[in-house]
Amino acid sequence: MEPSMAIGVPGVTLSSCDLTMPVIGMGTSSSPPVAPETTKAAIVEAIKAGYRHFDTAFAYRTEQPLGEAIAEALRLGLIKSRDELFITSKLWSSFAEKDLIVPSIRMSLRNLQLDYIDLYLIHWPLKLSQEVRQMPVIREHIFPLDIKSVWEGMEECKNLGLTKAIGVSNFSCKKLEELLSTAKIPPAVNQVEMNPLWQQKKLREFCKVRGIHVSAFSPLGANNTKWGDNRILECDVLEEIAKAKGKTTAQISLRWLYEQGVSSIAKSFNNERMKQNLDIFDWSLTEEESNKISQLPQRKGITFESILGPHDLVLELDAESLDDC
Repeated sequence: MEPSMAIGVPGVTLSSCDLTMPVIGMGTSSSPPVAPETTKAAIVEAIKAGYRHFDTAFAYRTEQPLGEAIAEALRLGLIKSRDELFITSKLWSSFAEKDLIVPSIRMSLRNLQLDYIDLYLIHWPLKLSQEVRQMPVIREHIFPLDIKSVWEGMEECKNLGLTKAIGVSNFSCKKLEELLSTAKIPPAVNQVEMNPLWQQKKLREFCKVRGIHVSAFSPLGANNTKWGDNRILECDVLEEIAKAKGKTTAQISLRWLYEQGVSSIAKSFNNERMKQNLDIFDWSLTEEESNKISQLPQRKGITFESILGPHDLVLELDAESLDDC
């Protein structure tokens, strides 16, 4: 890992583009949603605390407040230029067809008041009808993703300079294999659920061999969301290690991820926890502590079925990811 523009936060160099991504990003998705002003204020505080990587998505409805926070940070002199930040956004499943992808990223850029995004990801490995307004959805509104043509649209976004890097989110080994078989530009990142209780060993190995960086969402178990729980923050093994080191369980989880060569998207709008989440770089886990974590029982926290409903295509995607790959 190399130093990056972020204050005290190391960076990882992404393949297929000369881009360094800070290994800790701040997530902006809130469940239940919060007022745009709350999101904007939290992001400005995060920039003050040293965050330089922000993760948003069209589906989160936080592109606009993030854009306003960036403009505010520039106005306040917290950053000298937009280039000091690393911004990730995602193509929503309702726009996952070739002709809609460039218009979709342009819409995100308007929301963000930016000329380019650093990393643009396919949000989910499926397509949804444009009529979808809420979850769960009816079977008639879910379609398989045409990976080849959608990826061509993503490549066009990069070739036009609208994003510096392209990648995917929630992709299994099987879906990545399919994408890599036709891609001209390989995905730089696969953003997936990962934490000490869902370690994704096979998927990480698969991505490592192919030069795809793994980024972890829900690194702390997405506590206080409708899909997450407190199993990370109240895990006895992690609590015990945290106590012995004078750290928080969240810091132990984030440090463990960092030591696996994985970046994390951690979401906290609490100023104190925000700072704690960045404070993981001047200490390390012992071999014994790492071994204890590697032996924790594994369980995926978030399934497509829990969000979209028990449809065949959805269950198939869940089965692929539950194969730990």
